[in-house]
Amino acid sequence: MDRPLLVYTTFPDVDIALSIGEGLVRDRLIACINVLPGMRSVYAWKGAIERGQEAVAILKTRKGLQDQVHRALRERHPYETPVVLFIEPTGGDAATLEWLVAETAGELP
Repeated sequence: MDRPLLVYTTFPDVDIALSIGEGLVRDRLIACINVLPGMRSVYAWKGAIERGQEAVAILKTRKGLQDQVHRALRERHPYETPVVLFIEPTGGDAATLEWLVAETAGELP
């Protein structure tokens, strides 16, 4: 059975995060997106130190879809260089993995 995969990324605001996330859910690339508004960031960009406010998003999918999710995020993301980090959790609940696989199988259950 496939393994769970979390994807960490940030968006300029909640509405964009939810819109892209909904598209990924509808395309069955992810089972869920959690969006956390109000993150404050300090980062280096093109030789300058920047500050900004963003929305953090955690996407739930499975390892077998990593490349497809990465491609879809790069195509749909408004940032020139979006942060897309893949995190492989350990010790996950079996029912959670079953749900992830069922919701991202590419066909209706």
